[in-house]
Amino acid sequence: MKSFSFKRAADPTNAVQMLGADKDSKFIAGGTNILDLMKEGIEQPTGLIDISRLALSVVKANPAGGVSIGALARNTDTANHPLIRQNYPMLTQAILAGASPQIRNMATNGGNLMQRTRCPYFYDLATPCNKRQPGTGCSAKDGLNRYSAIFGWSDSCVAVHPSDMCVALAALDAIVKVRGANGKERSIKFADFHVLPAASPQKDNSLAHGELITSIDLPTSACAKNSYYLKVRERSSYAFALVSVAAALDLAASGTIKTARIALGGVAAKPWRAEEAEKYLVGKKPGEAAFREAAKIAVSQAKPLSDNGYKVKMAERSIFRALTNAMNGGAA
Repeated sequence: MKSFSFKRAADPTNAVQMLGADKDSKFIAGGTNILDLMKEGIEQPTGLIDISRLALSVVKANPAGGVSIGALARNTDTANHPLIRQNYPMLTQAILAGASPQIRNMATNGGNLMQRTRCPYFYDLATPCNKRQPGTGCSAKDGLNRYSAIFGWSDSCVAVHPSDMCVALAALDAIVKVRGANGKERSIKFADFHVLPAASPQKDNSLAHGELITSIDLPTSACAKNSYYLKVRERSSYAFALVSVAAALDLAASGTIKTARIALGGVAAKPWRAEEAEKYLVGKKPGEAAFREAAKIAVSQAKPLSDNGYKVKMAERSIFRALTNAMNGGAA
């Protein structure tokens, strides 16, 4: 491992100033991803700035409605918080579906958003990877791509985002609050936070260097009673999703669907919103016919690679199942 400096930030303003002063430094909080990347030689920062003790770990109700979850709140604490369990049970399900209890006890919410792909070629320094080293090529596109993307990929990268938590946040229309080195704060719609691999496959998100995630805000949701997170994986624990689905329904008094939210994980470089399927469901009576059609619409634009065509049918069936479970009050 390359040698590096280690400094502890006194407050959020100090943290962004310290990071902004060194373009090759990185923040560290729980360290569940950055340390692995450093051990593998993928990340080689000149310095680590410890933000783990900053006062950004509170989960609280927002005066204007909804809930604000601190960027440094641990995943486990967030999943088990009464405000999250009561108002956003799908988020609790998604967090608890990820990693292992030990990792969730260390990992932070902000770090979950920032984690990098687990594409095997990204981790293999002997193979070309545009995400790791821009301009070298994408080994997965014409290689072993069983776990790669079926939506939003480009010739430069076919990797997928690994998070479960982020799929639920996408379905919940979360807002990411960040602070920059100039002291200014800005809000980023969750749909705009992660980016697809176009001209800059090495870039995972829309943050500028020196920006610090301070909180993730969840708007008031009418879908708490009818939501569900489904994760399909090769083993029952400590495995990344082949396909995952966050599904939520807001039902009118008449029994029809007022709004629907469908987000997919394991299929793109970012949590993938099935917006056309969501629009189709509005005004429909919830049930098998509507859910099967919505699922077909959701995967209609999929572009599978040589080894991952199975994901298209898996995603279609998973969407149907997640919507059905959501309609039944989150019961599997």
